[in-house]
Amino acid sequence: MPTKDHIQMRDPFVLREDNEGLYYLFGSTDPDIWKAKGIGFDAYRSKDLVDWEGPFPAFRPDPDFWSDKNYWAPEVHWYGGRYFMFATFKADGVCRGTQILIADNPLGPFRPHSDGPVTPRDWECLDGTLFVDGDGTPWIVFCHEWVQIKNGTVCALQLSPELDRTIGEPIELFAASEATWVDPVHSPRHGTGYVTDGPFAYRCDNGELLLLWSSFRQGRYAQAIARSASGGILGPWTQDPEPLYDSDGGHGMIFRTFEGVPMLALHTPNNTPDERPVFIELVETDGRLKVKE
Repeated sequence: MPTKDHIQMRDPFVLREDNEGLYYLFGSTDPDIWKAKGIGFDAYRSKDLVDWEGPFPAFRPDPDFWSDKNYWAPEVHWYGGRYFMFATFKADGVCRGTQILIADNPLGPFRPHSDGPVTPRDWECLDGTLFVDGDGTPWIVFCHEWVQIKNGTVCALQLSPELDRTIGEPIELFAASEATWVDPVHSPRHGTGYVTDGPFAYRCDNGELLLLWSSFRQGRYAQAIARSASGGILGPWTQDPEPLYDSDGGHGMIFRTFEGVPMLALHTPNNTPDERPVFIELVETDGRLKVKE
């Protein structure tokens, strides 16, 4: 039974299943998510966050599936009595986007639910996450990728109650350069720009709404926090002046243990094939999060 130190994974996401007393771990699990043909998404399960059963093949594409590469950032959410996976896919000549898949079991098999990506078809998008607001309306929060627009943004789109399509037009929440700590990245192919990765919404005990997201600081991947002044997903959003974590790790999410302890899940380091899922205990005080010392 592997420990998380033996699991190569980017973009870790933990689903807590109270009725089973188990944690389920999902992430980008292909050995080379950048250039190799996409294999799918594996999942793991654990009682203690230390020893993990798996891998289990949570998603494998059918032969006619539209995407054949860049299988990234699966998140699994319990919604309306079923499990929904939000995951990023890409194909040659087709913009990267987040598609929604569905299953009756957290280990799958997950099958396409939406008709291709729900993110705009002419946008390069990634890292869609589910947010359900106070009146029960579902949203997808995602990144409009810097490789297309140079200054990457985080956007929101309302979803149908069935989570199979979007309603209305995308709404920009903020751009990467609005955070004073963010440094530009340089790519021979895409030039210079500012990265947004991995949004994840977290409601604090005091009701404040935070949005985790990642970018780069001094060449290292970093985990940051934005804050909604309205308490709603449409903001307006302000940026914390310093990252929550900047030791070459990011694309994080927050879950609570069965004991109620808030944990930050992220991957570190950021280079392939060395990335591993890491769980970091947090301390929450009046809407402020910090790594427990």
